[in-house]
Amino acid sequence: MKILYGVQGTGNGHITRARALSVEFEKLGVEVDYVFSGRAEQEYFDMACFGDYRTFQGLSFVAKNGRVNIFETYKQAQLLRLMKDIKALDLSDYDLVLTDFEPITAWAAKRQGKPCLGVGHQYAFNYDIPKHQGDSFGAWILSRFTPVTQSVGVHWHHFGEPILPPIIQHHSDCEQAEDDQVLVYLPFENSEDVLEWLEAVPNYQFRMHCKDIEPGQYGNVRVYPFSRDQFQLNLRQCKSVLCNAGFELNSEALHMGRRILVKPLHGQVEQLSNVVALERLGFAQCAQQLDAEVIANWLEQAKVVKVAFPNVAAAIAKWIAGGAEEPLQSLSQSLWQQVAPTPHVSFDYAPAVTFSVAS
Repeated sequence: MKILYGVQGTGNGHITRARALSVEFEKLGVEVDYVFSGRAEQEYFDMACFGDYRTFQGLSFVAKNGRVNIFETYKQAQLLRLMKDIKALDLSDYDLVLTDFEPITAWAAKRQGKPCLGVGHQYAFNYDIPKHQGDSFGAWILSRFTPVTQSVGVHWHHFGEPILPPIIQHHSDCEQAEDDQVLVYLPFENSEDVLEWLEAVPNYQFRMHCKDIEPGQYGNVRVYPFSRDQFQLNLRQCKSVLCNAGFELNSEALHMGRRILVKPLHGQVEQLSNVVALERLGFAQCAQQLDAEVIANWLEQAKVVKVAFPNVAAAIAKWIAGGAEEPLQSLSQSLWQQVAPTPHVSFDYAPAVTFSVAS
């Protein structure tokens, strides 16, 4: 089997899922070529595991001060180039197109009549699950961004639907997390504002990853550039995580048992929907706006929630390599049976799934 795997490059969550799946595909001897779009080629880092990958401009959004800028997003989108790239992508050598919300591979597959499997968080929103209401245009874009012949959605709960647990990378090495250490990753916020808020919470040491402040020590805040290895080390060593409401980092933080505070990127329906789910499940504290007081109160009052997820990447890779013959509902149930319940949430399938928010 030969697969073309398209990965959305906006943020790092899609790439993290692709890393986990790449390891499992290699174990099974599945030949995979990778395509990335959504950011400039020079902005990708630590990509050796993907071999001779290709990049396209694709489509992405522009954010400023914690909110999607619709006008700048439209200005940045080069739709003629997008259509040209879709038409030029030759899929004749591939048995299957796999996409994690990457539009060029998905639309090329539709145009050429190739089977296209969508695997990722966005595909969970095809089902009746907790969602942000009030952004019908954003929901419409989400549902049509990458046309697929079959989809596999991942989320923090199945919500009674054939949804799989998160795809995360499992690490054998274990660090002792320190209570006063906080990982900060807020790429869509104003970094200078974030630094000012953190410096006003002196009882904690913050490890902040960003690209627009010179790396170094600033009082109780150490600023790091983007680096996967350093980021993973900080995640293992920090007991608390302050981030936007993306999916992948919050999944890893839940798996490790971290105290989590999320602030959604406003105007982005996926992140706003993630807030709804996190609050419904009681997995994290959520704030629509941030300041020093909000951060300090969270650190002093919030409780840790741990949800240990199985090796979903291995299960999906094996499922795909076997021709995806097992019903998705069966695969979903078998994986969720491996997840231990929290004091407030059960992961068993039931006719009526109910939740109580953690107090």
